[in-house]
Amino acid sequence: MKAMQQCWLSIWLVKHEVVHRSLGFDHRGIETLQIKARDWDSIAVILCVYGYNYLRSQCAYDIAPGRSLASVYHLTRIQYGIYNPEEVCIKVFAQKDNPRIPSIFWIWRSADFQERESYDMVGISYVNHPRLKRILMPESWIGWPLHKDYITPNFYEIQDAH
Repeated sequence: MKAMQQCWLSIWLVKHEVVHRSLGFDHRGIETLQIKARDWDSIAVILCVYGYNYLRSQCAYDIAPGRSLASVYHLTRIQYGIYNPEEVCIKVFAQKDNPRIPSIFWIWRSADFQERESYDMVGISYVNHPRLKRILMPESWIGWPLHKDYITPNFYEIQDAH
């Protein structure tokens, strides 16, 4: 198991006075950092330049009714082989009243469908995403199915209305 120590990114952010917070380590020893949405696009560029060349996954979730939404990024740096990659998890939080986070599509193209799915299910708007539109729900769908403040229409009430 990897030794759990503060990752280079957290040390770099402290040195350059970028506000962030370590959220601890997962079961594999990968550090999770909370980043402000306004800093995410520049931090993503820094990660890419440093060699984090693979966006392993991106997802979003609703923290609790009336609270924030989170967009989570698992990034991997594969340098000299796949057996010992460096990894970091970044969480970017957005307020529910205006959930906007910079898109990382222009850095990691694999974010395309993942950010679209997060938009479709939770309602986070990814700024500067070239094709931010629904991917799972029909375009006519109103609301965000996985948003905890979303009230699912009653199927029987809809049928009675027709």
